[in-house]
Formats: sequence, C-alpha cells, structure tokens
Amino acid sequence: MSGGDGFPPFISAQLHYLMNHFPHSIKVDKVWSGSKYSGNLDRFTLLIPYCLDTIKWDILYNAEFPFAAPDVIFGPEDEDFHPFLLKGDEGGGEGGLYAIKNSLCNWNNKDPSRLLALIKDLRDQYTAYQRKRVGEVDDERVKFEISTMFAREGIEMHMSSGVEKVQSEEVKFAVPLMDMSINKMVVGCHWRHEQKIYLQVVYPVNRKYMSAPSAPRLKLMSTPELKYMFSIDDVKLPTWLDGMCMAEYLPHLEESLERQVSEAVTLIDVRRRFIEALAPLLGRPVETDSVFYRKTMFFVTSGAFSFMVQLFLSTQFPKQQPAMMLISSMYFHTSGIPIKSPLLSDYPWSPRWDTSQMAERIFEFVADESLNFRKFCSEGHLPH
Repeated sequence: MSGGDGFPPFISAQLHYLMNHFPHSIKVDKVWSGSKYSGNLDRFTLLIPYCLDTIKWDILYNAEFPFAAPDVIFGPEDEDFHPFLLKGDEGGGEGGLYAIKNSLCNWNNKDPSRLLALIKDLRDQYTAYQRKRVGEVDDERVKFEISTMFAREGIEMHMSSGVEKVQSEEVKFAVPLMDMSINKMVVGCHWRHEQKIYLQVVYPVNRKYMSAPSAPRLKLMSTPELKYMFSIDDVKLPTWLDGMCMAEYLPHLEESLERQVSEAVTLIDVRRRFIEALAPLLGRPVETDSVFYRKTMFFVTSGAFSFMVQLFLSTQFPKQQPAMMLISSMYFHTSGIPIKSPLLSDYPWSPRWDTSQMAERIFEFVADESLNFRKFCSEGHLPH
C-alpha cells in the first residue's frame, strides 16, 4: 500500500509518518471506511512486528470528527490486554501508561508524529504485558531460563495459550544476537532499519517437574533485508546438549555468527574484484549492484550479434559459481519481451582459482554459448 492513498490529509500524514519512522518494518493489512455515506477511508489494520511474528491492531479514525484521537482494537487473542487499566508495575512502569493517556488526551491531528508515538507506547505496554504473563507461568524450567537471560537487553516474550489442551501452551522468546552494528559494516548501504539476527526459542509449558526436559525448538531468524549480504539459511545451529540452558548455548552461537557475518562482509569485496576482473574481457558493466555486488550486466558483441550477459552472484561466492543469463538486444518475442536463455550454471568452475582465471573461464563460456544463443534467437524470431 502506498502511504495515505485515499485517506483524508490528516490521516494520510500520520500514517505516512508512522510507516517511515517506526523502528520496525510495519505494514498496513487492509483499509476501509467507517461511514456508509461519505466513503472516506479512515480505518485500517496494522501488522506490527513483535517477537518475530506480527500482531494485528485495528486503528479506527473518524473522518467526520478529525480532532478526535483514533480508537485501537486489539486482536481477539489479546482480550486481556487493557493498557489503559494496567497498574504501573503491570504496564512497564507508570511512565509508559502516562505517556499513552497523555498522547490521547492531548491529541493533535495536525501533528504527523502523533500516531507513531501512540503505537510505540502501546507496543511498549504490550511487551510488558506479555513479559508479565510469561513470568506467571507455572513452569520451573521457563522461570529458570528467564532468570538466566534477565541481563540481556531487547528480549521479547510471548505466551500462547492452547484453546483445547493445557499441553498446547507455549512460551516463545525472541533473543537478539551479537552486540555489533551490521549496518555500519557495509559501506554505502542505507538500510532503513537496523539489521539484526535473532534466535527464536519455543518452550512447551510443562506444569510437572521433568528430570531431563527436552530441547526447546530453535530457529534462527533475521531482518528480511539482511539476506542480500548474509543468509541465515546457510547457518547450522550448534547442538543443544542434555541439561543445557540458554545462558550456556548463546555464547557459542554468537561467536560462530560473528565470524560468519564478518566473513560475509569480506566476501562483498571478493565479488567486487571479480566483477572488475570481467571488465577487460566483457567490457564495462552496463549495470551493477554497487553495494553487495550480487548482480551485474554487460553488453557484449560477437561479430554482428549483440546481447546482454547478466550474472547473479550468491552470498556463497566463490564457493558457489555465478549463474548467468543471456538476453538478446536484437530478437524479441511477439509480446515484445527480449528473448532470454535459461539460467546457466553448468560450466567449468573452481573456487580455488584466482580472480583473473575465474573471469577468463566466464569469458570463454560466454564466447562458446553465444553461438548457441544466436542460433536459438534466429530460429523463428525476427530481429527488431
């Protein structure tokens, strides 16, 4: 959704400000009008990141009363969340509760930052509400794990209650890993949000003592934009040993991740040097991803035949060889789309070659493949 489309100007301004300044990647799920007659859009559902998942809150403005603060409807699974009725120690301190009440009582529809302040304050209250719920769980193991991670900052918790069976209750932790700024490690990158890696830890609630509790469910997750530099799918989690707790598990994981992230940053320069080595052979790149160096495109001529060569480099380069695609600049389908080759990755390659040899092998393959591609383009297709 493009911020504010179809909304009255004051709602559009507040929603646009929220989308651009919220510390997490917030989204609008759906929009509608609260009036049967005017048709003005004044209500929407926000998808708010929390504990590596999202919570849905409906924000209800009234376009006919623009000076009034919006109502907020929380999800059905949070029917016990009453941020305006919490006591100070239940809602993350009296300061947070005061901030919400003050924000609503002194609502200013001309201030574009008001909705952002309200949602941030409510999310803080929701975090405190979930932390309190988890702290009240009658499970000795969960209580012990909380005590061992108490000093860690930024941990979010969530209690999910089973509808039919008590055994289906679960406690979920979102643990931010590594005390390092990934954003500052990548030169020229302007990520809007701070890039982070998290460990999701899920414990089933056991109300009876267990001498040898099973390992929790573990899943490594990250902010979506990080995948352009470092893929968590390539990370193998350390084994959870019998009797282990999170305080013992996390240091080994973080040490491994710090090493792999640092290596991923180094590989950016490796990809850059490889692309530079191709230039004397294929010519100056027409277009290149100049931050992560994951994609590049060259304009190549072979006799009277000209075409584009697009290369795709994975985060595992040079262990994983580049894939490439040949794109005609002369031959087109009847729909007007340029003819393209399939994705090509079956050619001689060794990650042990030096950069110049890698570039030479790519050049040789392109020279040979151009003959097949020209024949493919000319069969049944007319040049433009």
